[in-house]
Amino acid sequence: MPAHEEYDAVIVGGGHNGLVAAAYLARAGRSVLVLERLERTGGAAVSTRPFAGVDARLSRYSYLVSLLPRKIVRDLELDFRVRARTVSSYTPVERDGRPTGLLVGGGERRTREAFARLTGSEREYESWQRFYAMTGRVAERVFPTLTEPLPTRDDLRHRIDDEEAWRALFEEPIGAAVEANFADDLVRGVVLTDALIGTFADAHDASLRQNRCFLYHVIGGGTGDWDVPVGGMGALTDALAAAARAAGAVIATGREAVRIETDGRAAEVSYRSEDAEGTVSARHVLVNASPQELARLTGDTPPAPAEGAQLKVNMLLTRLPALRDTGVDPREAFSGTFHIAEGYGQLAAAHAQAAAGALPSAPPSEIYCHSLTDPTILGPDLVERGYQTLTLFGLHTPARLFEGDNGGVRDELLKSTLAQLDAHLAEPLEDCLALDADGRPCIEAKTPLDLERDLRLPGGNIFHRELAWPYAQEGTGRWGVETPHANVLLCGAGAVRGGGVSGVPGHNAAMAVLETAESTSAP
Repeated sequence: MPAHEEYDAVIVGGGHNGLVAAAYLARAGRSVLVLERLERTGGAAVSTRPFAGVDARLSRYSYLVSLLPRKIVRDLELDFRVRARTVSSYTPVERDGRPTGLLVGGGERRTREAFARLTGSEREYESWQRFYAMTGRVAERVFPTLTEPLPTRDDLRHRIDDEEAWRALFEEPIGAAVEANFADDLVRGVVLTDALIGTFADAHDASLRQNRCFLYHVIGGGTGDWDVPVGGMGALTDALAAAARAAGAVIATGREAVRIETDGRAAEVSYRSEDAEGTVSARHVLVNASPQELARLTGDTPPAPAEGAQLKVNMLLTRLPALRDTGVDPREAFSGTFHIAEGYGQLAAAHAQAAAGALPSAPPSEIYCHSLTDPTILGPDLVERGYQTLTLFGLHTPARLFEGDNGGVRDELLKSTLAQLDAHLAEPLEDCLALDADGRPCIEAKTPLDLERDLRLPGGNIFHRELAWPYAQEGTGRWGVETPHANVLLCGAGAVRGGGVSGVPGHNAAMAVLETAESTSAP
């Protein structure tokens, strides 16, 4: 740590949002200190080598990029790239006693033919085109607002200028729009999955939490595309840390913030490390942590946690498994989102079982292969030998199901989840798993309780709390990052317009600080 301990801004937490805020503020000439409790920055947006003795650097927790505005990449001059996936998704199914599936991507003609083979007509494809043209128009109009002061609800509605879209996405449960637009159960399920990533809800949940999840999944970049980060997710946070340091920010790892005291104008942040304790002063404090952690630091009453509901699995394979559906190349099927047990009826049944306190009998999940699009995450020897990664994200497994026996339930769920995948493979996935240096299969699974322990995500919720609509509501403030303390801001995923790897809360918190400074310095 430098000798002086007074800063314009102290940022608690060196995840990607904290680093975005640090880089913006430091580039604006502010003195900035980042306190990170772990020995490295990145938070959940990191790349690690989880398998002993194996040169595979996986995006361990978060893995695709959609919500990161190009504006942030340009503003901060980041050395960071993404690659598009040529295939959007593949969903295997058995119809009339034979294995088949729906491949979306590879060009309009090919996708149209895939819908026709599955459903027997082109009507579902035409409905698909109309529906996603509608979400595309919404994306074009909503995404740019994420890095602006919060619009009012009426302003956003006026900006979208499409009453049918507004009703379908913002007012009625998304299940109504899915059922009105699509007839095929499998197609309905593929559409609905974007409403359920990390969100435990039924398609017709009156709270509309599924709609908010769906909205954020289809507006990214103004297109809804989900791209692969070149070099893994750690390439982004490494670039952000480098940009922050280059601008003059001080990043102190291994230092955990334990207390924030503020009178609204000046603040003190107390921290501890393995061998020391200290206090630094700041005009502003930006907290890149959950609302629960913010409350603990400031001594306020914490909000109730919103539990997470996902199983996260990382794997390394010696080869991609063959599929029962011989009409599709595994390299295409796994390069996009490979849906498993995600038919519309299957998703509803899984939610009902989990809501009743039981593991889903057919756990829904989805997989993709990062290394097909970006082999740089593997060592040259592994690439030459044809090794591939697989990342699985399971749905409808709320944290409450793991209480009491996290490890035992995790193993049971992993076994049944992989069994659902095996049902569509021509060979067991187990036969394709690589072994680490100790002879163990290269597979790791994380439950919501594991994520709570490892990353301090309340209830294992990957969004820190339930997602909020991207417009102003009572108490949200001008930027959606404000707290009851005038000079303490929330710059993590729990901010309004937070969640996902976006950098948006970090950007918006930095803008709020700079805007405040300008207003107080004006004559």
